[in-house]
Amino acid sequence: MTVATKRKLDVRKYGQILAEALPRPIETDAEYERALEIINRLMSKPEHKLTPEEDTLLELLSQLVERYEERNYPIPDAPPHAVIQFLMEDRGLQHKDLMPVLGSRGVTSEVINGKRKPSKTQIKALAEFFKLPPEVFVSLS
Repeated sequence: MTVATKRKLDVRKYGQILAEALPRPIETDAEYERALEIINRLMSKPEHKLTPEEDTLLELLSQLVERYEERNYPIPDAPPHAVIQFLMEDRGLQHKDLMPVLGSRGVTSEVINGKRKPSKTQIKALAEFFKLPPEVFVSLS
């Protein structure tokens, strides 16, 4: 949980954002895309600016999306660096191509080689760069 969820949840405010988002079990690709849009909107905010209510909604939607993906798009688990390496090879990229996304040469090398997990900011940047959901770059362990 993030810092935002450690603060007290305002039930009235949470009810309001739930009424706007209308989260429910995801059954269709359209519902899946809608949930991802909300998740991406929430993740675009700096973590310290998320309200406890937004953070709780983000967690709920993430769980619903994960459940839908596990049922409909099963893929073997892969650590972020393996995903990055695959995408680089697939797209003919070199380490230097990811330096603007990941940072310095040393940090880029550490992330690509699995010596360092990507930060939240790097995950967002990788998702934008590769045009994939951020979840692809999140470590499951």
